[in-house]
Amino acid sequence: MDNKEEFGFFAMLDRMQYIERWALMRNSRTENIKEHSFDVAVIAHCLTVLHNNFEKDTDGAILPDPYKVQAYALYHDCTEILTGDLPTPIKYRNQEITKAYKEVESEAAASLIELLPEDPEMRAKYLDLLAPGNATEEEKYIHKLVKAADKISAYIKCLREESSGNAEFSAAKESTGRLIREMNMPEAQYFMDHFVPSYGYTLDRITGRDS
Repeated sequence: MDNKEEFGFFAMLDRMQYIERWALMRNSRTENIKEHSFDVAVIAHCLTVLHNNFEKDTDGAILPDPYKVQAYALYHDCTEILTGDLPTPIKYRNQEITKAYKEVESEAAASLIELLPEDPEMRAKYLDLLAPGNATEEEKYIHKLVKAADKISAYIKCLREESSGNAEFSAAKESTGRLIREMNMPEAQYFMDHFVPSYGYTLDRITGRDS
């Protein structure tokens, strides 16, 4: 690689901070896809640790690397730098829109890859993060873990808004909670039962100073 060359890939990723989520909702505090991606990565890592602990003694169980899942989660919304955050009711309104949006996402991933050095191996690794495969059983479960983490992050956002006295997110909280339960993932339910409640607590209650 020529040390004098300049590449815009990571500078473009930094612009995730300018893409706001929940555009159709009245927010007490706006959330961008950069901070959302961090939240999803943290949760996805934990879900994988929990899953591997639950399944470690099961023959033939899929036990993904938590750091691999974390990397996929960290990059899961990067294409929205170019596509924007399309609201879920529109994105999944019908199969035609969903298919078209997937194609746009693929094109966005390809455009971002062009901002990397012309090194096939490096580009292939990042393309896998931006547009991961879904063919093997491990890939399918990684996708499921990231999806669960994404939904839990959304639920937490709704919980925060509700705790701030904003009723705008009440229906979204109920529907998102239902979707998480319907995923029927013990690791996701454990996180919901044992980690999520404290997101609505005060700082003193979280740290135990109010007891």
